[in-house]
Amino acid sequence: MSTENRVEATFKNVEGKVQEMVGEVTGDPKDKAEGKAKQAEAAARHSVENIKDEVKKSLD
Repeated sequence: MSTENRVEATFKNVEGKVQEMVGEVTGDPKDKAEGKAKQAEAAARHSVENIKDEVKKSLD
């Protein structure tokens, strides 16, 4: 498990949520879409780390 990768993914998720909210408040669909994309990227990074953890457990 890479704690550093998980922290980066968490920050990316928070950044995406904030950007999505800003897009909603300002009515900017581009910001809203970019925020959602960042959240999806963060979810993918978390999934990769979870898979890495499971592979590591199975090898131990």
